[in-house]
Amino acid sequence: MGLYDRMNGVGAHEVIIETPQHDLTLAHLPLQDFINVLQAYKDRIIDLKQDKRFQYILIFKNHGQAAGASLDHSHSQLIALPIIPKRVSEEIRGANAYYLYRDRCIFCDILQQEKEAMVRILSENEDFIALCPYAARFPFETWILPKKHEVYFEDSSPNQLQSLANILKKILLALNQILNNPPYNFLIHPAPFYGKDVHYYHWHIEIIPKLTNVAGFEWGTGFYINPTPPEEACKFLQEAITL
Repeated sequence: MGLYDRMNGVGAHEVIIETPQHDLTLAHLPLQDFINVLQAYKDRIIDLKQDKRFQYILIFKNHGQAAGASLDHSHSQLIALPIIPKRVSEEIRGANAYYLYRDRCIFCDILQQEKEAMVRILSENEDFIALCPYAARFPFETWILPKKHEVYFEDSSPNQLQSLANILKKILLALNQILNNPPYNFLIHPAPFYGKDVHYYHWHIEIIPKLTNVAGFEWGTGFYINPTPPEEACKFLQEAITL
């Protein structure tokens, strides 16, 4: 095949139906139902990790047609892969480089600095912090990170899942209120598994409202034009959260 190579398709693709009610969104689920969705994510990851062919499992949600949703009924998706995705590999390499330089987790240091600055933190509870990241790629981009250094989402305890449901529901409701139910993607980035020593990685959730288009400049450079500074986005979201 010369320069080119290919492999057989190996993986798993599952759809998690979040509610039996067709007109109910994830943000508006009762808290216990929201917790049940997170528990379903955890259970499916734990089960699929038993297949030694898989190196990575991604959980993501596309809400709204502009965000790629092909079904109106509220749902999330899981894809198990035999390789580590490019975006995750880049995050891991960056986290490893920082750890080798500082002997600390870069995500833990981000949390510490954001708590000192207090200009981009949206909400926090006993277990999690939600923030608008510095130099956000997209307007109202939001991250949710465990306060305690954790590598794998699927290691979350029942109490942590409840805390996560509380803060994720709060953020989604705030986005819904100030942006009039925008299309969005959210994704869970845990570490890869099976022989990968990634103790320096810190799992997190990224929420990306689809308010701008990725066009030629972004594709050509890898840089993103964000017309809304994260500090301003944080103020708007905080107002909605406190109502």
